[in-house]
Amino acid sequence: MPVIGFLSTGAPGVVVPRFRAAFREGLKESGYVEGQNVAIEIRSAEGQLDRMPALAADLVRLQVDVIVAPNYAGVLAAKQASTTTPIVFSIGADPVQLGLVASINRPGGNLTGIYQFTTGLEAKRLGLLHEAVPKAPTIAALVNPNHFGAETQVRDVHEAAARLGVQIIVLNANAESDFNAAFSTLVQQRASALLVCASPFFNNRRNQLVALAARHSVPAIYEWREFAEAGGLMSYGTRQADALRQAGTYAGRILGGATPADLPVVQLSKFEFVINLKTAKALGLTVPPAILLQADEVIE
Repeated sequence: MPVIGFLSTGAPGVVVPRFRAAFREGLKESGYVEGQNVAIEIRSAEGQLDRMPALAADLVRLQVDVIVAPNYAGVLAAKQASTTTPIVFSIGADPVQLGLVASINRPGGNLTGIYQFTTGLEAKRLGLLHEAVPKAPTIAALVNPNHFGAETQVRDVHEAAARLGVQIIVLNANAESDFNAAFSTLVQQRASALLVCASPFFNNRRNQLVALAARHSVPAIYEWREFAEAGGLMSYGTRQADALRQAGTYAGRILGGATPADLPVVQLSKFEFVINLKTAKALGLTVPPAILLQADEVIE
């Protein structure tokens, strides 16, 4: 029976059941059902990304048939662990710019996967936040400086802020111990809203970030719908479930004989904007009708 190695960042409480279901759905589309004609070996870093190289090396030692890495830390570790094991990634930044593949249409090598296009959406998110809180003269942007797209995120946010005529305060956090200090600075600088930039580190700690935003009564926008479902005010981005379903499909196709070099990188093109009106009410915020009309989903 073929074996799929699955590298998860795996912070407790972060893996949503529909993600597992979506991955298995994709596998089924390619003719594979876990426990019947394929096995899945899961390795979880439990939120400690420095564990990824050892976990990837373990999967290579097991001689799994394909490694699925739905995060940048995982794909980088898997790439370093093997130049021959097929690897299916799902990441938010351009895989060509990151040096993972030769091109979108012809990946080459042993990697292919899904480009979720999240890191490049900070300007759009800032614009939506500005529409929701139009009287906010100062907006804070929380950035993980260790994130591979941090420099681009900061540049895009500053450029968008200049167009919108708002002041931006950049707050850095790459450890949980940085969060309280970041929010204290936000309060001291009188920022009226918060953009949480895309980062797997932030995603793994979304409940903590949403709770801090609520505690400080600050309206915030995030990358994934799961933040809004957890109580965040708004989210804008692609769907992680769509990415994992496609990753499952590609993993199945590779098990069926396809090679990563011949499977073009899938670029997700469906974006969704989610607004949590319960949170807006708790913040005493009236969301303008014009922005409600833009929402793909409103949580009430």
